[in-house]
Amino acid sequence: MLIKKQSEIDKIRQSGQILAETIGQLKSMVQPGVSLAELNQRAEELIDQAGAQPSFKNYRGFPAALCVSVNEVIVHGPPSDYKLKSGDIVSLDLGVFYQGFHSDMAVTVPVGSIDQTSQRLIYVTEEALMRGIAAVKPGGYLGDLGQAISSYVWKQGFDVVRELCGHGIGHSLHEEPDVLNFGQPGQGLMLRPGMVICLEPMVTVGRGRIKLGSDGLSYLTVDGSRSAHFEHTVAVTEEGSEILTQLP
Repeated sequence: MLIKKQSEIDKIRQSGQILAETIGQLKSMVQPGVSLAELNQRAEELIDQAGAQPSFKNYRGFPAALCVSVNEVIVHGPPSDYKLKSGDIVSLDLGVFYQGFHSDMAVTVPVGSIDQTSQRLIYVTEEALMRGIAAVKPGGYLGDLGQAISSYVWKQGFDVVRELCGHGIGHSLHEEPDVLNFGQPGQGLMLRPGMVICLEPMVTVGRGRIKLGSDGLSYLTVDGSRSAHFEHTVAVTEEGSEILTQLP
């Protein structure tokens, strides 16, 4: 399952295009007064209109299509009637299942006017993702990716979450290998053309320690500090990598 045929990667790309379109429309909805439940409802409508299915709904007991995580919630926040307020930051994490293949993507979005630290947190997390993706190449190692992400984040004065990680993806939402957000260059699994993985740095203002939320689904920072999350589904190619959850 680690190595995908080109025809399988093409299907994951098709799934990823639906996902990227959906995330783009959800981002445009984010504003003060919009509820988390409204964002989830729109995600479900858009995925259905595209002839696809939501990957997360009913997966390991998750009740909805969209993981929507606000401020100190790192990941897996279930939609609720909470209405976004100016100053919040919200992570939108979504998966799409299309013609037998999954794709997975996340972004963190500001709500109204946010403080400077939160602005930097969002910027650094997205940049960490892109630095991790830049390290993806055949003959490289998973440790190269983790080191690229963590070394940058730590230099910026933030922390990475170590207890949660990225993953392989394909016929199943979560496949081998685990893709950590820290590591040592030259260590871990060697990357080969045909592998498809999800890189997803989760970055915190304070310590990157986590706790399970009272809902039994979400993970929060132990110290209550804010967290941001970005994710792409990426294929290892002969030349380097291709982001499959990115619009042309």
